[in-house]
Amino acid sequence: MFKPSAQNPALAASLILAATAFIAATTLLAKSLGTDTLGPPLHPFQISFGRFLFAFLAISAAIAVLRPRFTRIHLGLHIGRTTFGWLGVTLMFASVAYIPLTDATAISFLNPVFAMVLAIPLLGEKVGRWRWSAAGIALIGAMVLLRPTPENFQPAALLALGAAMVMGMELIFIKKLSGREGPSQILFVNNAIGVVIAGLAVLAFWQAPTPGQWLALVGIGVAMACAQACFVNGMARADASYVAPFSYATLVFATLYDFGWFGVRPDWVSLLGALIILTGAAILAWREALQKPIRP
Repeated sequence: MFKPSAQNPALAASLILAATAFIAATTLLAKSLGTDTLGPPLHPFQISFGRFLFAFLAISAAIAVLRPRFTRIHLGLHIGRTTFGWLGVTLMFASVAYIPLTDATAISFLNPVFAMVLAIPLLGEKVGRWRWSAAGIALIGAMVLLRPTPENFQPAALLALGAAMVMGMELIFIKKLSGREGPSQILFVNNAIGVVIAGLAVLAFWQAPTPGQWLALVGIGVAMACAQACFVNGMARADASYVAPFSYATLVFATLYDFGWFGVRPDWVSLLGALIILTGAAILAWREALQKPIRP
């Protein structure tokens, strides 16, 4: 029987902030691999394969040392979660090769909104006026970032929007897994299945990476493993409604990384769209906090 971790809000917030720095680093590396920065651009399927492969190796090494106790594996939930997670991260990696990290990251914050909508038929949850309003505000922000005018429309932004939708479905499976298995077990099984799915998908698109691209692929996997470990352990130590606002720091790190590495400055449209999405997401997190009792 899985025993939940002791509650520690301060540690949870620190872990989530660390996770956001690692997540932003993975998108930065994905952008480097998807452009000609380190050599001929790699296909998004190849980038996501590297993410799962090296994350799995890093997590396996940690498990070999720590030897955590595993419980019964809910394989069906893991397969569903990993399938949607793999597709979501692949779409995200594809989008950052064409649009600023700020825009792609801001659009990715829509995944709780899509999860909220999907939870109505799939989990039987009820959504009130405040949560619908928050979702509407966030979607308006997404429309701003899509720049829906003939001269400014960014088709690649639709890839990021698709990633948010798919990751919203992944959140449904994560909710179903919550409390059933330990963090180490969830990470190990998720990445093991991910290696198989990503490995099959990349067969038709494989090309020999350059030495710099190999290093970036290793980095993207290790960074994602660290992000997952921090995120899962952070979520286990506080209510989701408490730690959710700290995840928005991903946008800050993504903006800093994009400027520092590629010299990309977010324009006023990016900043406005991101602000609107964050406002909607913050309202949604606030209502979630009001709906749930505070755990001792």
